[in-house]
Amino acid sequence: RMGLSEGFWHHEYWLPPGATWEDMKESADVYYPQPQDLLLCIPGALLLIIVRCVFERTIALPLGRRLGVNDKLRPKVQPNATLEGFYVLLGRTPKEGDLISLVKQSDLPVRKVETWFRHRRAQDRPRLMKKFCETSWRFTFYFTSFFSGLALLYDKPWFWDHTVCWLRFPQQPLLPALGWYYLLELSFYCSLVATLPFDMKRKDFKEQIIHHIATITLIFVSYCANLIRFGMIVMLVHDASDYILELAKMLHYMKWKRVCEAVFIVFAVVFIISRLVFFPLILVSSDLFSLSLSHSTYYYFVTKFQLFLITCLINTFLMILQLLHIFWSYLIIHMIFGVILHGAKRKDARSDTEESDRSEAEDLANN
Repeated sequence: RMGLSEGFWHHEYWLPPGATWEDMKESADVYYPQPQDLLLCIPGALLLIIVRCVFERTIALPLGRRLGVNDKLRPKVQPNATLEGFYVLLGRTPKEGDLISLVKQSDLPVRKVETWFRHRRAQDRPRLMKKFCETSWRFTFYFTSFFSGLALLYDKPWFWDHTVCWLRFPQQPLLPALGWYYLLELSFYCSLVATLPFDMKRKDFKEQIIHHIATITLIFVSYCANLIRFGMIVMLVHDASDYILELAKMLHYMKWKRVCEAVFIVFAVVFIISRLVFFPLILVSSDLFSLSLSHSTYYYFVTKFQLFLITCLINTFLMILQLLHIFWSYLIIHMIFGVILHGAKRKDARSDTEESDRSEAEDLANN
């Protein structure tokens, strides 16, 4: 009887028809991805969290102060056990019925109760310096990750030609540098999940959770199935715009409005091209500017490659990511036309309900 572990790793689930794990036996000169390698993401994530803490304290914080990032003074909240108890246990924004009850219990006018809750919410919002430090860390990682990945792939023939990308799959030896890159990316996203309770929370928090889960699953599955080449291209396309966004946010916190808007428009162009054009096609033809569907890795992966269980799973999560890309693209375009181009000034609807930022785009939109 097949054991649970043996059943989970059965070659029919992970490898294309006709291939078995025996085809991927290692030798002194040839190394293939091993699932146990990914266990290193646990100490890797812990190490990145430590590095992040050190970075934010010793680099980002002094840098922010030097660049003029200052936290606004917030009004102090007078201690009130009744209002504090409601705030902590029942909600940050009392409804009309609750407000009347609190007025009677606290023996305060309605306006003072409303003011107390408004100031109490402001007290809990993340400070500008905290936002700057978190953003600086993500900018540093995404910038390093993208250009490191580009340096690793630019001279690989399979980066430009899909026929080479899938040649002799899954018997494609793993280059050590690509293995470490994969492990770094997985460790980073695991660290993001681990620090979510302590980081700035946005109103697209659920979408972020879905994105992180989908990303971690895709990295894990593609590594185990030796879809390294395909996975590297997908990760590089995703990293292309992230560091530009983080730079725009840093400029936003520094109050460099015009420069911030210019950088954000650059981000929007790169994001939409990379996520809504290159991501579905995953262009790797010999002609970088050829958008012929027949030359795309994704087209080849879906239509020419013989599907098996893992490829179906990967396609599902790729579609989830694409839906998120469309959602965020809408927010980005709405922000550009509504705020930057038209100079529209609108009240920050999050002022009373803000957990932090609705999205990266709205974080820039509301000064």
